[in-house]
Amino acid sequence: MIYLILASSSSLILSWAVPRTLLWPSTIICSLIISSLTLNLAQNHIPSLWHNISASFATDPLASPLITLSIWLGPLSLIASINTIKSLPLINQRTFISLIFIILTALILTFASLELTLFYIAFETTLLPTLILISRWGANKERYQASTYFLFYTLVGSLPLLIAIISIYTVTESSLLPAIFLGNNITSLPTALTSIWWIFCLIAFIIKMPIYGFHLWLPKAHVEAPIAGSMILAAILLKLGGYGLARTITIFIIPASVNISFPLTTFCIWGALITSIICLRQTDLRFFVYSSCPGHLSLVASGIFSISLWGMNGALTLMIAHGLISSALFCLANLLYERNTTRTLSITRGFKLVTPLLTVWWIITCVTNLGLPPTPNLIGELLIISTIIDWNILSTPIITTATIFGALYSLLILVNTNNNSFPSFITNARPITTSEHTLMALHLIPLAFIIFNPSHILIN
Repeated sequence: MIYLILASSSSLILSWAVPRTLLWPSTIICSLIISSLTLNLAQNHIPSLWHNISASFATDPLASPLITLSIWLGPLSLIASINTIKSLPLINQRTFISLIFIILTALILTFASLELTLFYIAFETTLLPTLILISRWGANKERYQASTYFLFYTLVGSLPLLIAIISIYTVTESSLLPAIFLGNNITSLPTALTSIWWIFCLIAFIIKMPIYGFHLWLPKAHVEAPIAGSMILAAILLKLGGYGLARTITIFIIPASVNISFPLTTFCIWGALITSIICLRQTDLRFFVYSSCPGHLSLVASGIFSISLWGMNGALTLMIAHGLISSALFCLANLLYERNTTRTLSITRGFKLVTPLLTVWWIITCVTNLGLPPTPNLIGELLIISTIIDWNILSTPIITTATIFGALYSLLILVNTNNNSFPSFITNARPITTSEHTLMALHLIPLAFIIFNPSHILIN
């Protein structure tokens, strides 16, 4: 685990040391090499709690797939940003690449940290570089409002989380996760007190995910962020909330199962349904793509709140699959935006006549997003739906209707962008380049490995 942190830190230094002509090739190659170093983490699925334990870092079957996803998205975000960032002054290019590597290093620290204090510091470290990406390289003037929303929503959730971590340390006299799991100090406390601590942790994580009702910062951030910011937000940063929920629910197992999980699971199911319906009313392509995030992540949260092995496995599988597919959808939306300079769905249409190969990528990503077999999205959704129905059979019509509407808006994205007539006033649509095809292929290749062997991302 230490070698991954050192490698990502070295890449940060490399972005300032290499000459201009080698800046993008060297940083992309370096990030690809770091991605190859994570292949051994894919074997980390032996039924055991912690692996590769060092003084402060370790991996387990929950953290390993998320670390691999984080590092895999590093070179993809750089490749997607070349066209828009390469024309800027050199100092801006170096700063942009440095921010990407800072975010990746913080994510590795977050997912691999054994101490709750280190987890909190790394968890909040991702705020500042993401804020700079949105405010500095955002698309429109609304990026400043988006940055303000992102900043204050995250700060509101971070203080209760800090209070909960300090309380845990006060009771258990340790901030190490293995020591807290093995101890029984928290379980011996009154349920009402531990329920308050659990709610404090929840506030930070459900805002970061976010689930429906706590997602008001996300539309602005997604729409105004540069393509690399949208990719990292959708694919990784939103998964920090799911990881935090899955990690802390084992600490607060009694209050979570006794008092809080029932209303939260109900709220998440309704949130998934409402979000899926709202998606059908969007007219902005990026809004359309973003709208899948609260719906899918509400399902993820409901799977975690079920406190079952099937629910946890479904949540982890859906997080990994949604991370890759949502990033791919944002890349496809950005490719169309670069060719017609608008995100309006009434204008962004008929591209199958101009870029027929791009339509193939649209078909693959959309059918994967709606969960057709044998995609990992289907595996995750089936595990979560089965868990929720077993938990309460009355939830069957709600969660199945949410799934149907989720499939509908995925099909609408495909139909609106590729069918109908191509606008006659758009005359500068250039063909798709090899690097852009490579970018899409690198998003979908990991899904093929998951389809053939899903055990690498399952908790045994």
